[in-house]
Amino acid sequence: MSTAPLPPLADVLSTARVVALPLAVRFRGVTTREAVVFEGPQGWTEFSPFVEYDDAEAATWLAGSLDFGWNPAPPALRETVAVNATMPAAAASDVPRILARYDGCRTVKVKVAEAGQTLADDVARVRAVREAVGPEGRVRVDANAGWNLDEAERAVHALAEFDLEYVEQPCAEIDELAQLRERIAYLDIPVAADESVRKAADPLRVARAGAADLLVIKAQPLGGVHAALDIVAQAGLPAVVSSALDTSIGLAMGATLAAALPDLDYDCGLGTASLFTTDVVASPLIAHQGVLTCDRPRPSSAEIDRVSADDARREWWLERLRRCHALLERRAG
Repeated sequence: MSTAPLPPLADVLSTARVVALPLAVRFRGVTTREAVVFEGPQGWTEFSPFVEYDDAEAATWLAGSLDFGWNPAPPALRETVAVNATMPAAAASDVPRILARYDGCRTVKVKVAEAGQTLADDVARVRAVREAVGPEGRVRVDANAGWNLDEAERAVHALAEFDLEYVEQPCAEIDELAQLRERIAYLDIPVAADESVRKAADPLRVARAGAADLLVIKAQPLGGVHAALDIVAQAGLPAVVSSALDTSIGLAMGATLAAALPDLDYDCGLGTASLFTTDVVASPLIAHQGVLTCDRPRPSSAEIDRVSADDARREWWLERLRRCHALLERRAG
């Protein structure tokens, strides 16, 4: 499809609001998630690269935000998507309390390889999740590239007894992923790639290298719904659509991507609104009975006012948006 040209910065800033959402549980080392939300011709959209990302990477997130706000959505092939619960790197004793925030999810993604924690902590957490969901539930783990090759092999062996659906981004490097796939092939535990897709200069390299069994796809970091669909089509691998701890507006972007995929064999990581204590809309995009409806939220000014960031954080984010927009102008140049 033809896409809209890069909108002028003034058009983006005219409705831009910076929000700060408190989390019910610490996640990725933070207790508050910040984002910029703004309205385009197609509806509200979100710019929320993590604060540690540099402008070059964050600019691709902005491209994804603008795609969702200014370009028509691809045709939806389904009205709902099944989602997983997300278990932060919490203590095993906290697992029941956190899972209670998710309604009817049959799949749980468990964060592992957290800095400052041990493999024993991971084993205890995954064991608690498996006990909570029973033998019929699905358990997947996400290391966020936190292990080297040998650590990953040892961890997979230690966690294999819990009948893992797959292990996500166990190592940082593509050659490590490829070697790990060979080492653990006899365990029949698939390897999924996330950072090796969304943070790579060439998002298709991991597929060409035979280093993953499936891809974890996130719309905003890959430059938008349409770019992500193209990557999945070219990779020829099954895909899991996930979020980056988005507000309900960002989750709608992920749900739009999931709804448009020709095949969707895995529950999606789009249930993370359950980790917030509040959201940008009165009715957050939260799964019911493990299923998310692919709706596009429309926040009111009063709802955004309720979660607005302070002046210092607002200026930090808007200046970042300006720099990233300038980068996109140069790329389009």
